[in-house]
Amino acid sequence: MNFRYDGTWRPGPSIVIEDNVYIGSNSEFNICDHINIGKDVLIASGCKFIDHNHGYHLTNQKIRLQPPDIGAIKIEDDVWLGVNVVVLKGVTIGCGAIVAAGSVVTTSIPSMEIWGGIPAKKISNRNDENLNNHMRLSGTF
Repeated sequence: MNFRYDGTWRPGPSIVIEDNVYIGSNSEFNICDHINIGKDVLIASGCKFIDHNHGYHLTNQKIRLQPPDIGAIKIEDDVWLGVNVVVLKGVTIGCGAIVAAGSVVTTSIPSMEIWGGIPAKKISNRNDENLNNHMRLSGTF
């Protein structure tokens, strides 16, 4: 697991990880503002959390010298992130949401939804009917 802080020091935590959180190997937290991980979250290997972009709007100044565009990341309780998910600045992932492996999350995800892709888009809702249909099709019901 890698933590990288890209901001100016200020009092208080820049990352909060609540209870019963699993973080897989080679996950990276690249922090300029703040990242909050809720309770009972599953983070598979290789996930990346980046709460900022490089500034680039000033054409008379080198990109690397421009102030960053920042936005805190919040992962609510009971979220499952598949392997190699990238979560970008300003995103909130709602309680009970699932993000498919390899997805790039650029916008907030509501609670109890399943998202995937680049950029991530809604695939389905998490509800008993969807679960029952999946179990019937897979022969486990």
